[in-house]
Amino acid sequence: MSEAHAEGRRVFCQKLQQDLPGLDAPPWPGALGQRIYDHISREAWEQWEERMKMVLNEYRLLPFQKEAQTLIVQQMEEFLFGQAASLPPGYVPESPAGQ
Repeated sequence: MSEAHAEGRRVFCQKLQQDLPGLDAPPWPGALGQRIYDHISREAWEQWEERMKMVLNEYRLLPFQKEAQTLIVQQMEEFLFGQAASLPPGYVPESPAGQ
């Protein structure tokens, strides 16, 4: 397998503003999933997955709840395509151990 093929497809990532390895398939259903597949790198999607866990935890939502899905789509679009993704209200990042 050639090195280029091993790395897979590349995209110019709108989130990270770099040419990076893309996703293997649309990660979300519908037009939004296709937009993410076409314009978001694997690295940015992994960053979003971490953010999504935080959002679900902060809002105490379950992924199958309709409200959670609506909020996740809104947050996902803002995080991946918006100028500045907002953190949940009242979110306080954990301070590193020993500080």
